[in-house]
Amino acid sequence: MTQIAPITYATRFRGFLPVVIDVETGGFNSQTDALLEIAAVFIDMRSDGTVTRGETIRYHVTPFPGANMEAASLAVNGIDPHHPLRPAIPEEDALQRIFREVRNAIRAADCTRAVLVGHNAFFDLNFLNAAVARTQVKRNPFHPFSSFDTATLGGVAFGQTVLMRATLAAGLEWDTASAHSAAYDAERTADLFCMVCNQFQGVFDASRRRLAAMGPLEIEPSAPSDP
Repeated sequence: MTQIAPITYATRFRGFLPVVIDVETGGFNSQTDALLEIAAVFIDMRSDGTVTRGETIRYHVTPFPGANMEAASLAVNGIDPHHPLRPAIPEEDALQRIFREVRNAIRAADCTRAVLVGHNAFFDLNFLNAAVARTQVKRNPFHPFSSFDTATLGGVAFGQTVLMRATLAAGLEWDTASAHSAAYDAERTADLFCMVCNQFQGVFDASRRRLAAMGPLEIEPSAPSDP
């Protein structure tokens, strides 16, 4: 009988460590609009391979010099970027603090890299990558373009792509008054991600048995080098 390795982060997500990221911004353009809040939520794995929401890290961010901030976006997220009591820190500081914790988690999980989990993940990943380029922060632990998108997962599992509707359809709680905070939205995204992963656990287990029965798979040949 073929032996199947225990489920770990590395075997469950092909060496990637899923980390939820949510950003609140001054608009939709990652190159010109301010990053105002960023939150990271870690995903914990139980002994049976199911996952659950872990620790949350959240920072208010000082707008970079010359950053655009649309009044409509600020009205939605309720952020006053210039409030004297807002505990904001520079982009570089916020990124370094989050990246440090993510790198520690990658090592602890024996993974090779983090992969961003987000709701409409391209938005969060674009703002994250733009902030990294702007601040020239080194050792970004996140894959530069791969992500897990809970808008897609919510549509597949529950027929809903809006975070609030997907959360409610999944049987989870939703507090409208807390929405559009980076920490709250990231935690709901993490809960949704974990629920979908756990509901698909049987599919994952069957695929592992199927692949194990096939034995070692041939690796596709590398593309020839340019002359």
